[in-house]
Amino acid sequence: MTTLAPWTEQWQHFTSEIRDQFWGDLTQHTRQSWQDLLGRLSIEARDRYLGVREYERSPDRTDARNGFYDRDFVTRLGTLRVRVARTRQRAFLPAGLVRLERRAAEVLLLIREAFLRGLSTRAVGRVVALITEEPVSAQTVSRVTRALDQAVAQFHHARLTDDWCYLFLDGVSLRVRRPSGRKRVQLLVAYGVRANGTRQLLAFTRSTGESQAAWEGLLLDLYRRGLEGHHLQLVVTDGCPGLAAALQTVYPRAAHQRCWVHKLRNLLSTARRRDHAALKADAQAIYQAADRAEAVAQAQAFARRWREGYPQLVTRLLRDLPELLAFFQCPRGLWRKLRTTNVIERCFVEVRRRTRPMVCFVNVQSVERIIFSIFNRFNLEWHPRTLRQFTQAA
Repeated sequence: MTTLAPWTEQWQHFTSEIRDQFWGDLTQHTRQSWQDLLGRLSIEARDRYLGVREYERSPDRTDARNGFYDRDFVTRLGTLRVRVARTRQRAFLPAGLVRLERRAAEVLLLIREAFLRGLSTRAVGRVVALITEEPVSAQTVSRVTRALDQAVAQFHHARLTDDWCYLFLDGVSLRVRRPSGRKRVQLLVAYGVRANGTRQLLAFTRSTGESQAAWEGLLLDLYRRGLEGHHLQLVVTDGCPGLAAALQTVYPRAAHQRCWVHKLRNLLSTARRRDHAALKADAQAIYQAADRAEAVAQAQAFARRWREGYPQLVTRLLRDLPELLAFFQCPRGLWRKLRTTNVIERCFVEVRRRTRPMVCFVNVQSVERIIFSIFNRFNLEWHPRTLRQFTQAA
């Protein structure tokens, strides 16, 4: 066995070299064949236009040959340098090559998808260069992704059905480069779930904050597009006051549930660290109760224990209690899903992961393209699947 190991290693190295050489030569020969073919097609197109071949004369000819120029086309085989025939008045791109389209559709799709999958514009250029042997600039990547603007507009204006039962609303902050410097832009997002468990990211909009006017703009957009709320049972939010006020304006009949994760975070932020564990356990006992009556009893016990040390904290909790316990009116199997905004927060994890390499958006249009691409991919993945808890409850 010891004598075979070096031979085996040498044989593997030899076969690897043969394989690389074979495929490398094949690719080179294929590329050269295509370059020759496209060059001949260009010459034939010029001859048909002139009506005569090279060195032939005709009294009816109105134009003359004017040599060639080289044009690079990026394809799946790499960069093809094509010899394009021309006359004094025009040039003759080979049949099958679109005028001024220097990159094949597959390469353009590769550039766009690599960018949308999380690579920075510079990284996209390096990846595409590995395949096409032509580096792609960050400006080119940005230019290619502008083709998404029409799809973004269609997403914003698409009609919505009025069969959504549960609506999750939340916002995420992104950085945008402005002439006056970098600024924060708030992205407001709506996530809907039907009674049968199908789900969809319904809308998003940019704003400077989470004011009542900003949220009313998003909610009114949902209403105009068809979500009038006739079947809307519960709206789950992070507890933003502006959002709560906007809900009363647009969807006053829907029950409002405040996120317990956000509420716990707020409670602990005002408590002493030594009390965090006990205070958190007492608060969890409220939403983990077997029914609403028990939850109210647990809230009263919470108040008795902590009122002396944290009177304002207890006052705020009791004030918000009706909105914190709204999920109890829904089927028991859905309580865990409906008492927080976790379902939409998971989408924001992907948004942050995707936008982190960019450091800062150049303009608001780039924000729209990236967010649309992320949300559209989620919607496509979710289309054939349902949330199991909602399906069982239905």
